[in-house]
Amino acid sequence: MDNFILTTDSTADMTQEYFDARRIGISYFHFRVGEDEYPDDCGKSMPPKELYRRMLAGEITKTSQVGVAEYIELFREKLETGKDVLHIGFSGGISGSFNGARLAAEELAVEFPERKIYVVDSQAASSGQGLLVDKVADMRDEGKDIEEVYQWVEKEKNKLNHWFFSSDLTFYIRGGRVSKTAGFVGGLLGICPLLHVNNEGKLIPCEKIRGKHKVIKRIVEVMKEHAQNGINYSGKCFISHSDCMEDAEAVAELVRETFPKLDGDVQIFPIGALIGSHTGPGTVALFFWGDEK
Repeated sequence: MDNFILTTDSTADMTQEYFDARRIGISYFHFRVGEDEYPDDCGKSMPPKELYRRMLAGEITKTSQVGVAEYIELFREKLETGKDVLHIGFSGGISGSFNGARLAAEELAVEFPERKIYVVDSQAASSGQGLLVDKVADMRDEGKDIEEVYQWVEKEKNKLNHWFFSSDLTFYIRGGRVSKTAGFVGGLLGICPLLHVNNEGKLIPCEKIRGKHKVIKRIVEVMKEHAQNGINYSGKCFISHSDCMEDAEAVAELVRETFPKLDGDVQIFPIGALIGSHTGPGTVALFFWGDEK
């Protein structure tokens, strides 16, 4: 029996089947395409391909975070079972949702004074947040208590590496993450920017690489440089992608060849609607445990 209940946000970009199998509660972000609003519910309300089709057709997307009332509803349901709650939230460097979860926990602490409610700023996104949640679920299943797990997460979360690239800058330009001039020149030259998430949970451009083949090779070289124990890395590796499975598979195959001691196979997940609404199609992200960000 679990010592505590684990929850996270839909921005962890895992499948609903995964969340259900690992007994993880979910708070769902929201997004709008044109005039229609949907929950970011692992693709049930809108499959990723349909989202990107509508984006490419010119429909405008907007996203909104989980509200305090929604977090209260999620946490209260779990607390009423008599268990403590540990919530691994979306990066506070990208969204204000962490503060909403924190406010909900403070309010419920008055209602449930005998229970513990910990809210963690993962400083992570997409399946990087998912990789952290996966580790916490493993620790819970091993019987560790909430205090021990919470302390471990706060100490170790900055060792979770996020690296990603995009072969289509259209929506990075539209969202202001890449200037129109840089995007135009990058498009002409076939530039695929390589980015990572820093220790404040913010997106940081690192390198401009010409050509998809080169950036796929480079992102795995970066993993060699930063992964725990280099090519002897024995942890898990997750990949997420926005409607470019072929590119994600190419990265995964090169990771398998380079790191023979991986814990299981490389797992590939679709980028969810919340993050995909900002990246558009063509983004591949690679996540692993390594040196501190």
